[in-house]
Amino acid sequence: MLRTGARLAVLGLGLSMALSATALPMAHASPQQKKIVRLGATQSMDSMNPFLAVRLISTSIHRWTYGYLTVPDSKTLKPSPDLAESWKTSPDKLTWTFTIRSGATWSDGRPITAGDAAWTFNKIMTDDAAKTANGPAVENFDTVTAPDDRTLVIRTKKPQASMLELPVPIVPRHVWERVPDIGAFENETYPAVGSGPYIAVEHSKNNYVKLRANPSYWRGAPGIDELHVVFYENPEAAGAGLRKGDVDWIGRLAPPQFGALEGDPNLVRWNTQGRRASYLQLNPGAATAGGEPIGDGHPALKDVRVRRAIHHAIDKETLATQVQNGLAVPADGSIIPPMYEEFFWRAEGDKVVAFDLAEANRVLDEAGYAKGADGIRTMPGGGRRLEMRFSIHTEDPVEDKLAQFLTGWLRQIGIQITTRRLDSNKFTEETGGTALYDIAISGWSVNPDPEEVLATHLCSRRPTASGEGGGTESFFCDDEFERLYQEQLAELDRPARVELIKRMQERLYTEAPVIALYYPNNLEGYRKDRIASITSIPEDKGILYGGSGYWPVYSLRAVERAVPAEDDSAGVVRAVVAVAAVVLAGAGVLLLARRRRATADDRE
Repeated sequence: MLRTGARLAVLGLGLSMALSATALPMAHASPQQKKIVRLGATQSMDSMNPFLAVRLISTSIHRWTYGYLTVPDSKTLKPSPDLAESWKTSPDKLTWTFTIRSGATWSDGRPITAGDAAWTFNKIMTDDAAKTANGPAVENFDTVTAPDDRTLVIRTKKPQASMLELPVPIVPRHVWERVPDIGAFENETYPAVGSGPYIAVEHSKNNYVKLRANPSYWRGAPGIDELHVVFYENPEAAGAGLRKGDVDWIGRLAPPQFGALEGDPNLVRWNTQGRRASYLQLNPGAATAGGEPIGDGHPALKDVRVRRAIHHAIDKETLATQVQNGLAVPADGSIIPPMYEEFFWRAEGDKVVAFDLAEANRVLDEAGYAKGADGIRTMPGGGRRLEMRFSIHTEDPVEDKLAQFLTGWLRQIGIQITTRRLDSNKFTEETGGTALYDIAISGWSVNPDPEEVLATHLCSRRPTASGEGGGTESFFCDDEFERLYQEQLAELDRPARVELIKRMQERLYTEAPVIALYYPNNLEGYRKDRIASITSIPEDKGILYGGSGYWPVYSLRAVERAVPAEDDSAGVVRAVVAVAAVVLAGAGVLLLARRRRATADDRE
């Protein structure tokens, strides 16, 4: 415990930091009014390095600051030109030739060339650390070359159906080739060199990222001058910030906070289909990419019968109604949400794993997991008790409520779980790297082509023995799933590929390394006294924050206001000073800003 003097020193430092952070946005005050929009996010960046970032806020900001070969069309979500103006394939579908956009430049004025794209892809192909975010996208690549500045040639080992939907931001070679260690590089030299509609100009870890309109963007500069992304520790704080006017827009609200916005004439509530699935991840026997066991998962979870019994013990209708306040669709399928109707798979007939505690008990009885006098089962032969950990995120009341339901249901089938509340960095480390977990809450935002989320369950997505690379969602490694993945990758007949992807979802459903709970609605809110207009993606009742493209932030228009630009900065002034006031009032917290370090279930 800190002594009084030490506490005062820390609190004084906290106030100093708060005042310092407050002063930062004021340093470039200008008599000319700026059009600024402030977006509140209930997570923070895991990395400003696009080779490493996997969280939703990070991949969103990278979409806004870097170009890709293609982007989803704002109306149809089908691939449309971005840095690549056009493309063609060879008759055997093994060679793709992209023509890089003429006249496009990096934000430092250097021309964007095919050499930049070739360097980006080759770096991912040859550097384990660079594979972290998007390694599977290039696993099938044979060679990537740039015969001239406008021609990019990708040769694949076999046909690849997802070539026009590669989730890889292209980086400037002249900046990144000087980086000695991608895995250790934070990419925090500002202004960062990019090619998207915005330029990253400032980042305060766990507090905010400031983006400035890119005047050299090939489509033309956005309609606002700056976009400030302010990180909040939890949805309650974010919702309060929106109502008070500290921020102008919030995405990914939890149902209680979304409900609290009702009745305010200045607020627009946005409730549409979401592109996420929320699920449990079960440790099925974690190992490295080379097959060496790691972690300390409960050995009973290696048994698919135990995983299926847990699945039978979950009442998804109740979770959607009671935990998500009815603002979610119970998951009767796998990890691709019904928003993507073409790819969505739904269990039917005898394939349905229904809520049935009697069936769950029968499965465990027949498998030899006997109940003891206290009702808790042991492994066959009088082995280890079925006592497991359930990892959730610190200070998330929705997950706490979920844990209460899960604890009660699993107790009725002889499994005792203990809830572990972890800060987000620890959560990510344990569930995605070191495998120090049994059961954990998780989720993923799915792109229009779902290959990326399916790839998180490949054997190759497990980390190396040294801990590099990775990006696994569940440490799942299954021969049948791998075979289906490779088949869909090479299947260029669309209906045939859709059927293979549905079979992959069925495999995840029956093997249960993850158990989909519900598909949350996309819940957002914005101030109509601050935001004049914003276009969702897709444009017909789509998503604003967290959509699979930059259209919403590019389309932003701010309400003209008579507030001086220097007083309407990043929302950092009020947010940081308010937190400092709480600290000085003796709240006893040593974290300066109550901002949340991004959670594992907020991944792309």
